[in-house]
Amino acid sequence: MKAVVIGLGSIGRRHLRNLRQFDADARITVLRHDRNLPTPEDAAKLADRIVYRLDDVLDERPDYAVIASPAPFHTEAATVLAERGVHLFIEKPIADRLEGVDSLINVCRRNECVLLIGYVLRYHPLLQIVRESICRGDIGRVLSLRAEVGQYLPEWRPALDYRQSVSARKDLGGGALLELSHEIDYVRWLGGEIVNVYAYTAHAGGLEIDVEDLAEITLRYENGAVGSIHLDMVQACPTRTCRVIGTDGTLDCDFFKTKVCIYSRQTKQWADLSLKETIAKNDIYIIQMQHFLDCVAGRTKPIVTGEDGKRVLQIVLAAKDSAESGRSVDLGT
Repeated sequence: MKAVVIGLGSIGRRHLRNLRQFDADARITVLRHDRNLPTPEDAAKLADRIVYRLDDVLDERPDYAVIASPAPFHTEAATVLAERGVHLFIEKPIADRLEGVDSLINVCRRNECVLLIGYVLRYHPLLQIVRESICRGDIGRVLSLRAEVGQYLPEWRPALDYRQSVSARKDLGGGALLELSHEIDYVRWLGGEIVNVYAYTAHAGGLEIDVEDLAEITLRYENGAVGSIHLDMVQACPTRTCRVIGTDGTLDCDFFKTKVCIYSRQTKQWADLSLKETIAKNDIYIIQMQHFLDCVAGRTKPIVTGEDGKRVLQIVLAAKDSAESGRSVDLGT
């Protein structure tokens, strides 16, 4: 098989390593946009070829591509590849604007290309426990969902100057809303379609960035449930948690403590649903990549579709609109 990886940031290198682990004989071409950037040593060893023009990628006639460049550059390259029948794994978010997204989805549909969006938390065993419990009706009808994630941006990638990172720059699709949109995707996955958004955003942490570093979002679901999401790039203590409140109980998930608990209204007690084994950070990326390759092979269908990626982007843009206008924004269904 022939593969291409676009982008060699931290997530691009992770996907490159994982791809090589799955198929030592695959021919992997890496596309970079800046010749002046040094090539990381591990990438130079793992890639068969490093190029700087999309035309050079097309000459390789790849079977599939992993697009891990900054969000503003996703749709253009992805559409060109999909027009040639290349299967696509696009890192989250699908883009930073809606222009071109529908065209990409339609090209992939017409050419029967896989289009998987990289919301990796859907593969996390803890979150799957939460979803399965909800689907079984363990907590009854869902009434409310609360998700929170936060970590001090300069500590995300300590070896890099945070001010030059994608996360910190508006021109590269940074900011809490886009960078931390995993939470937006998974609360929709757990609770159903979101039809109304109200948000407040701030540049509150004193960081040298030109994007929001904090966001509070209130959601209304089509089924009547309500939700809230806290996103930040400022707090000293890393956190990632989720709480789902139902008519018959409550589910709590703490990703850093690798723990899921359920409270039953009937028994008035908490029960631990956590896994016995530890979960390494790269484990869920491995599961995600295996899923993508299974999709390419025709063994399954993407669990995070282009339409899912588009809806998350619509929610992000609605949150930005709400924060600017001070009004809630209806999304419709």
